[in-house]
Amino acid sequence: MITHLSKNRGLTLLELLMTLIIVGIINAFALPSFGRTLSQNQLTTQANTLITGLNYARSESIKRGHPVVIRKTGTQWENGWRIFVDLDRSTAAKTNSFDAGTDLELRIYEALPPHYTLRGNNNFVNFIRYEPTGLSNNIGSFALCDNKDSDNLPQPWTAKLIIVNRAGRARIGRDTNNNNIPEREGNIDMVSCTVSPF
Repeated sequence: MITHLSKNRGLTLLELLMTLIIVGIINAFALPSFGRTLSQNQLTTQANTLITGLNYARSESIKRGHPVVIRKTGTQWENGWRIFVDLDRSTAAKTNSFDAGTDLELRIYEALPPHYTLRGNNNFVNFIRYEPTGLSNNIGSFALCDNKDSDNLPQPWTAKLIIVNRAGRARIGRDTNNNNIPEREGNIDMVSCTVSPF
């Protein structure tokens, strides 16, 4: 009997090098895009957390018939915030400030990741209050930035502007010029992550 021996061929060095080059090219294009998408999703999650808190405070003020306050818990909003029913408004010092003995705490939000900044404009420096009618104490906005580079400037895909109108409704700021930086009033790009957006 004649048996035919089949040769098992592996990859040649040239084929292996070509495969590695192709994989390297694909990674060079895919990884930065994936990283940016991941960062954008995390920023959107943080913005949605704030908007959810604002909507919750507004609905609770209407439901309970009392002012509900969202107040930062640290020196800046990114350190976290507390939502409470402001039951004791007997003095100026107790108004819009949490008093554990009399006020009703509803929720506490933890600090944002270390590289995020969240700043309210001059109307929301320390707190935002919702009246039993659902109206907010003022109009204003919050600037949220993923500030990994620590330059405090909004870069494309790294900033969100959360705007609160007089009716107390919160929305994300628009980007009508498509440069991926949100715009404040007058269609002017947001210029800082740590200064009043408008």
